[in-house]
Amino acid sequence: MSLAPDLLEILVCPKCKGELEYKTSPNEELVCNQCRLIYSVEDDIPVMLIDEAKSF
Repeated sequence: MSLAPDLLEILVCPKCKGELEYKTSPNEELVCNQCRLIYSVEDDIPVMLIDEAKSF
């Protein structure tokens, strides 16, 4: 299952308030290209904690 389009419209990066890119492959995740952070999505719930994000 994927995230609702309505939710994707309002979600922003918690660090910079920038736009997030939703990726479903290979893992479901939200990517902030400005901060270079990846926020995971677990059981259709975005984990929007800066401390839990992975950098790339």
